[in-house]
Amino acid sequence: MVEHGKSSGAKPSDEVWAKLVPLDSRYSDVEIRSNEMVICSEIIPSSLDKCEWCEIARNPDQCSATMRNKSSNTIIVDEDDVQNEDDVVIKCGSEIIPGPNREGYLSYRFKVMPTQDSCKKQLKICIDVEHANCSICLNIWHDVVTVAPCLHNFCNGCFSEWLRRSQMKHSSVLCPQCRAVVQYVGRNHFLHNIEEGILQADTSLRRSDEEVALLDSYASIQSNLVIRTETKLHRKRARSPLHEESDTTEIPCPQCGTEFGGFQCNQSTVHLQCQACGGMMPARSNIGVPQHCLGCDRAFCGAYWHAQRVAGNNSHPVCSRETFRPISDRTISRIPFVAHEKNRHEQDITDRCIRQQMGRTLQDVVSDWIAKLNNREIVYCMKYDPSTFFHIALGCRLNHAETITVGTHLCNDCYDKLVAFLLYWFRISLPRYLLPPEVSKREDCWYGYSCRTQHHSEEHARKRNHDDKNRVAKLCPAQLLVKLPSLSIWDCG
Repeated sequence: MVEHGKSSGAKPSDEVWAKLVPLDSRYSDVEIRSNEMVICSEIIPSSLDKCEWCEIARNPDQCSATMRNKSSNTIIVDEDDVQNEDDVVIKCGSEIIPGPNREGYLSYRFKVMPTQDSCKKQLKICIDVEHANCSICLNIWHDVVTVAPCLHNFCNGCFSEWLRRSQMKHSSVLCPQCRAVVQYVGRNHFLHNIEEGILQADTSLRRSDEEVALLDSYASIQSNLVIRTETKLHRKRARSPLHEESDTTEIPCPQCGTEFGGFQCNQSTVHLQCQACGGMMPARSNIGVPQHCLGCDRAFCGAYWHAQRVAGNNSHPVCSRETFRPISDRTISRIPFVAHEKNRHEQDITDRCIRQQMGRTLQDVVSDWIAKLNNREIVYCMKYDPSTFFHIALGCRLNHAETITVGTHLCNDCYDKLVAFLLYWFRISLPRYLLPPEVSKREDCWYGYSCRTQHHSEEHARKRNHDDKNRVAKLCPAQLLVKLPSLSIWDCG
C-alpha cells in the first residue's frame, strides 16, 4: 500500500521514521510515516504549491531507503542525476534536489529518525584492572591494539616494537601472550575508551609523561595490518589439489605478484587494508606517498596506487583517487551534513549569508579559510595545544590537527569535518549586519554549538543562535586567540 505524504502539520497516522528536511528553514519538514510513501511538497522556493515528485520506500536495513523519481524532471541526489522512474538508494544525510538544477529548486536533506531500540543508555561496566594490563609491559594499556585470531590486547608501542623485532628474526609473528601466529593487528577504539575510564577512576595507574612519550615513539600501528608468514597454518583436514592451488596463487595485493615502481612484496611484508574499497596494499614508511588519512589515521589506497600507476580489477580492488586527496585538490559545492552540529537551520543561515548577503560561492569562502589555516592566521595559545582545541572548542575530532596544511591528504569524511570547522569560524567572524534580520534578533543558546536540544527540538534549533562567539569565550577564557587581521573582530584572553 502506497500512502501520500505531505509537509508536517498533517494529522499523524503512524510513527515518523524519516523526514525530508528542507535546507531553507522557512519551509516545513516532510514527514514519512509509512514504509512506502509518495512525497508531495514544495519544490520551487517562489511557490507554495505542492507537487508529487518522488516515492520513498523503506529498505530492510531500516537505515536507508529507495527513492523513485515520479516527476517528469531530473532529480539530483548527492550530485548524481536520477531520471524519471529511475531508483536510487538514499541514506541519512543524502541531499535531494527535486529538479535538474541547484538554482531555482529547494534542497532537502533525508533524515532517518532514531528508534527506541537504537537509543542506547549509558551503562556502568565493572572490570578487573588486571584484565586491562598489557602482558609485555604489565601496565594498563596505552593506545590499545588487538591481535587476531587470538584477540589478545597490548599497548600500541609495546606490540609495535615486538612486531619489528619478530620480523627481523623470525618468519612469523607470534602473540607475546599465547604464542599463536598473528595474522592481523589493529587499534581497538572500544577498549581505548575503557582504558581512559580506568585511568580517570584511578589516577595512580597513570604512567609518567616520559614513559608515555617513549611508548608513542615506538607506536607504528595506525590502522588494521595484515601480517603474512612464510609457514602455512596446519589444517585439520586435507584439502583437494584445487584448494591447494588456490592457496598458492592467492595474491593479497598487486605488488605481491608483480614489481611496480621498483618494489615487490616479500613474505614478511605487512599489508594495510583500504577503508574505502577493502583492497590490500603494502605498508611502506619510506615513500613520499601518504597511505593514512591524517584526520582519522585510517588507511586508504587511492593515492598509493595512483602513484604506482596501478589500476584496479576484480582480483585487486583499488579505490578511486577521489576518496583520498590533498586539501588543495578538493572542491565543494554544498555545506557538509556535519556542519554546525548537523543543525540545518544554522547551515541554511550560513548558505544564505554566503550566496545572498555576500554574493560569493561556498568554494570561495572555504578556500579563503583554508588559506588562513595554512598561513596560521588562526593562532592557538599553547595552553591548549591545537589538537585539544579541535576536540574541546569545536568538537571537530580530527587527529594531528596542528599539522594540517593545504597539502595534507584527507579522506572525504575528515574533509567534511575540516570544512565544518572552518565554516564555524566564518560564521562567528561575521558582523551582525551581514546576517539576515530575523537571525540577528535571535537569543544565544547558552550551550552554543554543543547544545543537545537542537538535535531533537526543531523549534529550539530555529529560535536560538547556536554559533555564537560568546559561547566560545565561555568555553575557553584566556585560552585561545583568534588573529584575523582582515576582520578585526574579537579575541579572548
